[in-house]
Amino acid sequence: MRRLVSLIVLTLVFASACTGGKASEENGLPETLRVGLIPNIAPEQQRAKYEPFAEHLRQRLGVKVELFVAADYAGVVAALAGGRIDLAYLGGLTYVQAEQQAKLTPLVTEIDHETGTAEYVSAIVVRDDVPHRDLRADIVQAGRSFAFGDVSSTSGSLYPRLMLADAGAKCSPRKVDECPPLRRVSFTGGHDATAQAVLSGQADAGGIELRILRRLEKEGKVPAGRLRVIAERRVQGYPWVMRAALGEPARAALADAFVSIQDTVLLDLMRAKGYTAVTPADYEPIRRAATDLGLLTTNG
Repeated sequence: MRRLVSLIVLTLVFASACTGGKASEENGLPETLRVGLIPNIAPEQQRAKYEPFAEHLRQRLGVKVELFVAADYAGVVAALAGGRIDLAYLGGLTYVQAEQQAKLTPLVTEIDHETGTAEYVSAIVVRDDVPHRDLRADIVQAGRSFAFGDVSSTSGSLYPRLMLADAGAKCSPRKVDECPPLRRVSFTGGHDATAQAVLSGQADAGGIELRILRRLEKEGKVPAGRLRVIAERRVQGYPWVMRAALGEPARAALADAFVSIQDTVLLDLMRAKGYTAVTPADYEPIRRAATDLGLLTTNG
């Protein structure tokens, strides 16, 4: 009887191993898919938030999934370049910076709830109890202080910088903390920290992703109506990218894993209405803007 039980257990283990290996061979994915996330909220919150997504990938792809949240945007890029992660969720600016260090394939981006498109909104906000209404006259020409998020954030750094430049600021392409005639610029490291910096008066205005501001309001972390939008611009959505070395079968399998999500609870957790395919060309405006503003160096 013991020999029979042992034989059954060994058979089940072998069958399980073979099934996992077969799945990996068919779609070109590693047996453990390592997924990197940018910390647009606190890292521990980000990991917990995406655990249901990790489970979706496990079920859909038949592989193990590990979530990796770096301390900052640069950490995710370094992990991609070093081959320590296979799939990553990046801001547009982070993606065009990362593709200079690693061969990447963009897969999909989310369809935004607010815009109903593959674009979302970057905003510049001030406190509602101040008279500032015009970005040029009340912020730039008045020499106010300004808070960006992470230096590699698309909606918290790049696009606010573009809006400031259009309003007359002379942001330095070499020194990111100089943007005259603004009196002072600072980098808070994240959207939630930028919101708090403006609320507390540490900065007169700040750049923030509008949908994150709405989430902070919904969660009660920012009193509704206390921050007022005075400028905004649409941005191409965050891409999910994979290491190009994984190949075409992996690209198709991963893209399908996103497009196939119909669970509204999971989509809400991932702040998406759905997913749509993207290509490198979709991020060309971000490449040009980042190069012009000194946030991206050209090769050669």
